[in-house]
Amino acid sequence: MKRRFAVAGLSLAVVLGCGTLPAAAAGPAPAADTAAVAAAPDVDVTKVRAHLSELSAIAGRNGGNRRSTTQGYRDSVAYVKGRLQAAGYTVTEQPCTSGCTSGAGPNLIAEWPGGDATNVYMFGAHLDGVSAGPGMNDNGSGSAALLENALTLAQQNPTMRNRVRFAWWTDEEQGLNGSDFYVRSLSSTERAKIKAYYNFDMVASTNGGYFVNHITSSAAAPMKAYWDSLGLQPEENTEGAGRSDDYSFEQYSIPTSGYAMGASARKTSAQAAKWGGTAGRAYDPCYHSSCDTLTNINTTGLDRASDGIAYTIWQRAVDTGTGGGCDTAGAVANGGFESGTSPWTGTTGAIGAHTGQSPHSGSRFAWLAGNGTTSTESISQTVTVPAGCSRASLAYWLHIDTDESGSTAYDRFTVRAGGTTLATLSNVNAGSGYVQRSVGLSAYAGQTVTLTFAASEDRSLQTSFLLDDVALQSG
Repeated sequence: MKRRFAVAGLSLAVVLGCGTLPAAAAGPAPAADTAAVAAAPDVDVTKVRAHLSELSAIAGRNGGNRRSTTQGYRDSVAYVKGRLQAAGYTVTEQPCTSGCTSGAGPNLIAEWPGGDATNVYMFGAHLDGVSAGPGMNDNGSGSAALLENALTLAQQNPTMRNRVRFAWWTDEEQGLNGSDFYVRSLSSTERAKIKAYYNFDMVASTNGGYFVNHITSSAAAPMKAYWDSLGLQPEENTEGAGRSDDYSFEQYSIPTSGYAMGASARKTSAQAAKWGGTAGRAYDPCYHSSCDTLTNINTTGLDRASDGIAYTIWQRAVDTGTGGGCDTAGAVANGGFESGTSPWTGTTGAIGAHTGQSPHSGSRFAWLAGNGTTSTESISQTVTVPAGCSRASLAYWLHIDTDESGSTAYDRFTVRAGGTTLATLSNVNAGSGYVQRSVGLSAYAGQTVTLTFAASEDRSLQTSFLLDDVALQSG
């Protein structure tokens, strides 16, 4: 993972030493569909570790690292490419011709044939490391887990519903440069085919936690569901926000998610109680250090991440025979408002990184009303509810802050689908923080409908309706 020194709350200290996380304590009842879990293969973590051993040996033969500009990186590309080609993939090396560090090696792209080529689900990890060491957790772990998933998909050779594309990125450590070049190089038509991008960066941290990027989004649903099924109670990946290759896709409003186990930030007491490990110590004590070797790998976490990737691939792209027609990933675009205002329409000035109020996650949200005068504001987006969604819902996080008092509804917030009002809230529903709410959309399965969030105020005393993390969900 790329180091970003200006991220609030990150610890930049490096604490030497390694360890292994104990198994997670028993958690809540499984959230992942048991039939779908059974359909997805168990990825052999022994084989994932074998890929790590090869990457370690490559670093050892090339000055001890796999930095993007070195022979160690180019040999890493050759290893991954060779394994993919032997499994039947057509593999493309994409030179980074602008924006990358001079002399950086290529991106590596592999797409499994079959499935709808207009619905692409992309899975990526950066293959380069820093110059300080061989980079086994950062990011041999993500690269190896992704490689074995690609090989498992080829070996299983299931009937595909959608298209799966894998990528190993160059020059991430120097500024997310390889993935940025890739997304910039795509036409708008090709970008639109990518329904979600999943990123895997540092998934074997020895004192790690279980973190999911954009955990409340539709894209994240299968990733969270799998870890929920293990009782892991994953959390939002706040430390990694904007620091890995998913950010390159977010800049073009492509939905993203992914797994991480943490870098230099320190584990809290609550996290240690939940996941094991040592409170007050970095998730990865060897982050960007020479001790990021094969001994700096948490095999349990690596196994859980590898299997969660497989579950997500099977959920998003494989015809498992268990339905699978309700694929909600990316149905609501830019639902977290992190990628500007598009494709939202209406009072788009309400969307931003506002001062005076806080987002539910990320840095941006939609602040509707709050003017203290007679006004109406709204934002809308046209969404297609997949035909297979017999139980579809629109989920959103809402914080209502008001200066009104009493039980009279002076200021109102509505959720509409087309001309139908699905929910109405008011200043009476005000509270101290965000509350996740949902409305049913099953009646719109197979239809395209305009979803609208609207707020209206009377002539005195403000009520603010703060909206964030809007997503279409199944079930």
